Amino acid sequence: MKSSLKAWVLCPLIFVAGAAAASPDAAPLPAGARVQVGFSPGKTAQETVISAIRSARSEILVAAFNFTSKPVAGALAAAAQRGVTVKIVADAKANDRYTAITFLANKGIPVAVNSRYSYMHNKFMVIDGDAVETGSFNYSAGAANRNAENVIWLSGVPDVAAQYRQEFSRLWQESEPLPPRY
Repeated sequence: MKSSLKAWVLCPLIFVAGAAAASPDAAPLPAGARVQVGFSPGKTAQETVISAIRSARSEILVAAFNFTSKPVAGALAAAAQRGVTVKIVADAKANDRYTAITFLANKGIPVAVNSRYSYMHNKFMVIDGDAVETGSFNYSAGAANRNAENVIWLSGVPDVAAQYRQEFSRLWQESEPLPPRY
């Protein structure tokens, strides 16, 4: 019997206001895990993203759809300058002109573009193999100033980070390198 079917038979889903409750297969957050959220407009989404970047000590893996944010690009460039490995995979169509990914590629940061999907719509960062920043927030000025967006930064979650790292690696492998364009 499939795990999800067994869960249905043994523990029926609870519906709250028309939405299913958390899956019985969901794991609780580990002891010591921390959660920070941010919203826009109002700058807390962008501030949360930048705080997550500044926390990095060894590695930041970024998957981005539309990436035009100068503050986020600047924080990633500063992280790379202090010795943090930064790699970015971004949607090819949303970044087909000079954007933040071009700026970062020109700084020597490995960037790849993905054109396999209608939209490579991911927006996440894996930080130090222990933390994940994700949400609806595009790394763009519009997301910071004009849209209703959200960000969640989970730290102390190596199992969650491993799953996002695996997805980043899959996206990276199917993408094309973006050469620097000065």
